[in-house]
This record gives sequence, C-alpha cells and structure tokens, in this order.
Amino acid sequence: MADNRVRLQKYLSECGVASRRKAEEMIAAGKVRVNGKPAEIGDKIDPSRDTVEVGGKKIKKSKGHTYIMLHKPRGFITTMSDEMGRKCVAQLVENVGKRVYPVGRLDRDSEGLLLLTDDGEFANAMTHPTKHVPKTYRVTVRPLVTDEQITALTVGVEVDGRMTMPSEVRILERQEGRVVLEIIIYEGRNRQIRKMCEALGLEVARLKRTQIGSVKLGMLKQGDWRNLTDEEVHKLMTAASLDRKAAK
Repeated sequence: MADNRVRLQKYLSECGVASRRKAEEMIAAGKVRVNGKPAEIGDKIDPSRDTVEVGGKKIKKSKGHTYIMLHKPRGFITTMSDEMGRKCVAQLVENVGKRVYPVGRLDRDSEGLLLLTDDGEFANAMTHPTKHVPKTYRVTVRPLVTDEQITALTVGVEVDGRMTMPSEVRILERQEGRVVLEIIIYEGRNRQIRKMCEALGLEVARLKRTQIGSVKLGMLKQGDWRNLTDEEVHKLMTAASLDRKAAK
C-alpha cells in the first residue's frame, strides 16, 4: 500500500498556514494537534485520514490552483530556468509540489515579495497594465533626496519616453549619505523604480518589495515561501477589480 503521509510542517505550509520553519516553531510551541493529540516535530500525517488543528481550528488543503509568495533574495533572477546557469527562483520553489511560475518580476539586484502561481487568470489580473494593483517598496537611495525629487517621484517621471503614473512616496529614514523611502506604484514597468530614481540623479542602493495589494511580506525569511490563504487571493483579485471566481 502506498504511503500517502507527508511531514506535518510541509502540510501546514501547503495549506497556507505558515512557512515550514514557522510551522515547526508552531509545532514546538504546542499550537498544533493531530487527531486531538499534541503534534511533535517530525510527525507525518495522511491528509485524507488525519485531522489537523492549529489553535483549535481545523486545517484543510484546498483543491485547485496554487498561489504562493516567495521572499526572493538578491542575486536570483525571476525565471524558472536560465541557459547561463545563473541562480533563479525555480531553485527556491522546487518543493512546492506543482509547477508554478512568477507573477511579474523582481530584477536580479532586488529582493522581497514575489508571487508565483499556476493560475493564468490570476497572473494576468496581477500584471495587466489596466488593473493597477498597488505594489509597495522599501527603497534606499543615495546621496540625499530633495523635496523637488520627492515631488517628481510622486507626480511622475519620464521613463523610456513616457511618463510614469503618479506614485505615493514618503521618507522612512534619513541616514548619513542615504535616505530610505517607501514608494507605492500602480504599474509594473521593467525596472520602473530604478529608472525613476536614475532619471532624477538618485542611486538605488537597495530595493525591497514589501507588499502587493493588501498582502504583506511580513516576517517570511529570505529564500522561504508559503501558500497564500484563500482570503489573500480573494483580496488580490478584488484589488484587480475582478471576481475571484474568474480566476478559477
């Protein structure tokens, strides 16, 4: 008889409860029960037979498409294969269990929240230029930023022969020789924020995407991934002004 059991932390991750590392912490903290008994690190479960609870709530893996978020580290390119042998995000999601692909891009030198899915309708809703799903970035620039540059970033900057859409910009920190900005954009042009800053004479020292729509990167560690919850998928589709049923 085939062994259908999977490691408990893997199952919790696939259900969108938490990353595997976080799931292990939850198990160790006694927050997870299997068939009414406290779970232990290393436990395996049969999803078709065993009952898993986290904080008293039953956990069940939903069928259908897969939606995950990855904390992409710098140095990885946003592709599932690379003929030049460079590190790509495919290496970080090999254990998802399904073939997923990136939704949009983060360039090699950028880091942070990257969505991946096997749902073409969802991917189109997130990336289509008419949808304007907001994307939030933490951007460290050098040297200093003037009020005029902040205004230009907010109103729009000419990039590749056309103006960018208005953005939301605020200063998070002022450090010696550099400033940390939060920039929210509503379009996803290639290397947009870097090109906006370069057009204004600002050097981007670090760029991290922290949020897409209402979905935040949170404490997910670099290189880790987790499933999106049904609620998160619904909110993203709502942000794209589409009914979530259209994504199925």
